[in-house]
Amino acid sequence: MKDAKAINQYLDTSGLLCPEPVMMLHQAVRELNLGQVLEVTATDPSTTRDIPKFCQFLGHDLLLQVVEGEVYRYQIRIGV
Repeated sequence: MKDAKAINQYLDTSGLLCPEPVMMLHQAVRELNLGQVLEVTATDPSTTRDIPKFCQFLGHDLLLQVVEGEVYRYQIRIGV
């Protein structure tokens, strides 16, 4: 079970298709400070590839990546 206090912001990209979830993620990350945690919910299977690559490329920590039926959930700690 997640600790809601640890999440600083939520981003729901449900119903959106590539590249929209990553574009919205990019904007949301700009609004957060170093060390804060963003939880992303998506329904596009391509996010299982795109979000980990986004984190790796930009230096963010992917804390959680789970599939819950047809919903994909990620928790990202903002890095450099």
